[in-house]
Amino acid sequence: MTEDNVSNLILEHLRSIRSTLARHDEQFDTMIMRLGSIESQMAGVHADIAGLNLRMDRFENRLARIERRLELRDETA
Repeated sequence: MTEDNVSNLILEHLRSIRSTLARHDEQFDTMIMRLGSIESQMAGVHADIAGLNLRMDRFENRLARIERRLELRDETA
């Protein structure tokens, strides 16, 4: 092989590598956006669960008060 052929072969491989790297960059950017979306949705779910737990605690306190007033619950328990 001549020096020009070797240079052309190297350039061809470098172009191929650059093209593959560009595709990978695009796919990586897409995955980062999708992961960000999933993280946002999970944060929303976590906030919803925390809100439901707070409501359940309030219901539990109200039920305990009702049971005490109606003398349906033992005060030592």
